[in-house]
Amino acid sequence: MKIKNSIVILLCLTSNVIFAHDINHEKIILQHWTIEKEHKTVDGSFYMLKSGNVFIVDANSNVIAYPLSALSKEDQAFALKKNEWVKQLNNQRLVETDQPIKVQLFSHYQIWLVLVLLLGLGWCMFSFTEKNKLKYLIPVLIVGASMTLYSFTADVIESMQSITSPAFIDSAFVPFKPNVNTFWDTTYFYVESKGIPTTHGMMVGISNHGWQQQVPIPQCYVGNNAWSIPLNPLIAAIPIPVDSIHFTRGAIAIAVNGVPIFNVHTNTGVDSYLDGQLDNYGGHCGRADDYHYHIAPLHLYSYTTSTLPIAFGLDGFAVYGRVEPDGTSMQTLDANHGHLFNGVYHYHGTAAAPYMIANMVGVVTEDATHQLIPQAASRPVRPGLTPLNGALITGCTPNATNNGYTLTYTLRGQTDSIVYYWNAAGLYTFNFFTVGNGTSTTSTYNGSTKCAVLTSIKNVGAVENSVLIYPNPTSGVFHLQLNNTDQQKDVREISIYNLQGELIFLTKHFQPDIEIKNITKGIYLMQIQFPKNRLTQKLIIQ
Repeated sequence: MKIKNSIVILLCLTSNVIFAHDINHEKIILQHWTIEKEHKTVDGSFYMLKSGNVFIVDANSNVIAYPLSALSKEDQAFALKKNEWVKQLNNQRLVETDQPIKVQLFSHYQIWLVLVLLLGLGWCMFSFTEKNKLKYLIPVLIVGASMTLYSFTADVIESMQSITSPAFIDSAFVPFKPNVNTFWDTTYFYVESKGIPTTHGMMVGISNHGWQQQVPIPQCYVGNNAWSIPLNPLIAAIPIPVDSIHFTRGAIAIAVNGVPIFNVHTNTGVDSYLDGQLDNYGGHCGRADDYHYHIAPLHLYSYTTSTLPIAFGLDGFAVYGRVEPDGTSMQTLDANHGHLFNGVYHYHGTAAAPYMIANMVGVVTEDATHQLIPQAASRPVRPGLTPLNGALITGCTPNATNNGYTLTYTLRGQTDSIVYYWNAAGLYTFNFFTVGNGTSTTSTYNGSTKCAVLTSIKNVGAVENSVLIYPNPTSGVFHLQLNNTDQQKDVREISIYNLQGELIFLTKHFQPDIEIKNITKGIYLMQIQFPKNRLTQKLIIQ
């Protein structure tokens, strides 16, 4: 216990974490990095070491990467030491955490059936076998029973190391496209978004002591800064708690509408929901003016199917709502706020604490600043402000050109407002109107240039505009048309999946007329694979 307390105190002293969701840390000590091969220097803090690259966060919270070999010998040694420290911190938590996940060996009815048969066989042997022959049969029975039970144990453990179907994950995001974009490789499923919900408003509902003068600004969670969900999640031997110590910076999950989800706890141990810091949909903005949730976004089920996940933990496991994937009522939850279902683990979102993820069941890495890595980073455009006690937000309305908002709030009986907008060059303008003292001030900041959600896949916009599916909805017979006939020869594969990720149709070449027989009514995903990109379209069978 002394060792654990020492580690906690050391981390608190060194991380300079001011808010539970602080992305842009101020007054942090930056390392002076020498990039020898480029003959330049960079000031920033160590983020992580991955695939031979050192990721550095500069003073503006921008994440930049350099090959380890490009750094000076001293900086290489420093990066390796920091990386080893992060590993040791995570290993230490595996030893000290007292909530191991249990392999529920005897929850499988097949095992009970085998045990009954073995007991019956043993009774028959003792009842009908000559006593002098039992000494030969008993060892055989013991060895057989041991091998049978071991095979079941191995099967259970193996079932806990799941490989998630990318098509299944993609099906959860389809109802919210094109505001989110998805793609994947052999390791991760990637989600691109701007972090702004399109199905509900923002900021209204925050209590009169919970607003820190932050406002929602689109973020560039695209390309190399997309959210990454492990496709091969592994069950951790000891889950790491999602509490007021661990994962108090950054996201722990990504909602299917592209909005990140943070730990509900602040680093002072406060429940941000019960403390009134969240709006009517369980979200608010961080110091980078980045909108995010802190509780399970159960409201998204108004726009998606009840048997699909509403979020995915950054450990790779899905988050469901009030029902199981097969539509039955939610089963009893374990201490991690989830359970195994048909051999695959998933979490559940609830309206009461712990709301979503109590412990990270999957194997994850937490860096020295209590952030789960890797994950996307937000980009602040202005310095963080202080809480405005007594202010109550009454509205946050987008402007007519969709490049800004008007946020109104009441303070001391007056209605004040912030009118802010941005242009394609990355210039952000904030107009503050204060009725109480009759002032109006304007501030401008240079931030990120405008980004598109679909930047990570080359020419995907051109491809999407050239594909036509009709009729859609369809009875199972439809026509696929590419406006550019030259693209037909580039089609590598056309596949159709149901929302459970099961393949129901596949062709390895372009096929203009497609017929799917004996198919259940519902929503399906059609994927068209080109040499350098993949297009996913929603197909409705009625």
